[in-house]
Amino acid sequence: MPSTRVTIRVKPGASRTQVGGEHAGALVVAVREHAVEGRATEAALDAVATALGVRRRDVRLVAGANRRTKVVELAGPDALDAEVMRLRSAGRIEA
Repeated sequence: MPSTRVTIRVKPGASRTQVGGEHAGALVVAVREHAVEGRATEAALDAVATALGVRRRDVRLVAGANRRTKVVELAGPDALDAEVMRLRSAGRIEA
């Protein structure tokens, strides 16, 4: 099954959930939840799935559980849709 890895930078405690922008080569994911008991990480994974148009179960955390910079993996048949290809060409997703 094809998969793609994306480096994200989570900004917990934002006024609204939003995916977009760049921080040191990582895709910025702002979430309303605070970094308590993994809530911000889960919200970030949900936001990435929604923004890229993939199912939540196709987005999994690979590295950075306790850090703001994380690596997530997109798997499944929907992982390589047009948005993912656009992010890859912009250099924001590692193959």
